[in-house]
Amino acid sequence: MSAPTSNPTSGDRSAVAGVRFDTPAPDAPAGFDTFAAWELNPKVALRPEPFGALLYHFGTRKLSFLKNLTVVGIVQSLADHDSAEAALLAAGVTPAQRPLYVQALTALADSAMITPRAA
Repeated sequence: MSAPTSNPTSGDRSAVAGVRFDTPAPDAPAGFDTFAAWELNPKVALRPEPFGALLYHFGTRKLSFLKNLTVVGIVQSLADHDSAEAALLAAGVTPAQRPLYVQALTALADSAMITPRAA
């Protein structure tokens, strides 16, 4: 496992659960549709913290740490946008940064912290 990130506000890295994402992921990882509507899972509480945020899933009792303020903002705004893609664009994520943020959202989707939103 990689070392925890030391810079929680870095625009070039995203961190979920203290894992560094230093290598760009494929642009659209399998299983995560950036053009779908997503939201914070209703069973998840997000608590903002100076370093980013804590996510607690009341169903699985899993705790995750978001150590990137941009990721926190994207997660908080998912329900306000028609798609994850729109949330990324609204957050000002550049094409060069996009794979890292998609990778972070994929990890959150895989752990059921975010879920597809019903139409």
